[in-house]
Amino acid sequence: MSEHQDAPDEDVIELATKIFDLARQGETSTLAAYLDAGVPANLTNDRGDTLVMLAAYHGHADAVTALLARGAEADRANDRGQTPLAGAVFKGEEAVIRALLAGGADPHAGTPSAVDTARMFNKADLLELFGAE
Repeated sequence: MSEHQDAPDEDVIELATKIFDLARQGETSTLAAYLDAGVPANLTNDRGDTLVMLAAYHGHADAVTALLARGAEADRANDRGQTPLAGAVFKGEEAVIRALLAGGADPHAGTPSAVDTARMFNKADLLELFGAE
């Protein structure tokens, strides 16, 4: 038995890194093709960030929509309790916010939630969109 049996294969790490970069860059069609070929929609990196989180945080609404359509969880929080929707609110990415809401994201999920984040930054329009005061 190898002492490295539990360590991920270097090729697997390289592929995962590439897929996370595709999400950050908003390469929707290539990202969708990898998911259609079997890459898990809720793949996470070493910080618990999902592909949706990375696409949302970097402002790629089309990639978010494609990921959600392939089974990615809209509210999956990272290791710090942050959701993609809260990240999109923080970054001011309105198209991403709308894509996440259309995909079922809960504005009250996570810590801080999207509602909390909108309050922090005095985003009255988003609080209204979320049905919060």
